Amino acid sequence: MRRYETIFILRPSVGEEEISRIIGSTTQIILGEKGCIIELNRWGMKKLAYLIKKESLGYYVFCDFAGTPDAVAEIERKFRIDDLVLKYMTIKTAGSINEEQIQSAIAAVAEKATAVVDGDTEDTEPEHLVEEEQEEETDEE
Repeated sequence: MRRYETIFILRPSVGEEEISRIIGSTTQIILGEKGCIIELNRWGMKKLAYLIKKESLGYYVFCDFAGTPDAVAEIERKFRIDDLVLKYMTIKTAGSINEEQIQSAIAAVAEKATAVVDGDTEDTEPEHLVEEEQEEETDEE
């Protein structure tokens, strides 16, 4: 099995039922090929950088999963057929992944989600910015 990330953009006029249908059929393809969903996020409506099929907005969906190349081929075949899908992109993030790595990835995603909900995320600046500020303070003295 390999690890993949797929992002697809749906037409802005799509209703919640259709979004759920498309996501459901995508997950069914992955699970049907003995794959596993690691993370599935609905990023929501966003403005597109350029017009795609005469649309300026799109509904973004992100899916991180472990699956087979056949599953990816079938997902992309369905996306090409479906007129509601404006654009899609799948990348392979790992050449092989075992069950233990899948479970640790799922646990990491769950941990990250609970940290965001609990407000445990730190709003710290990157180290290089902190160092620059400290240098500026010493220069002023």
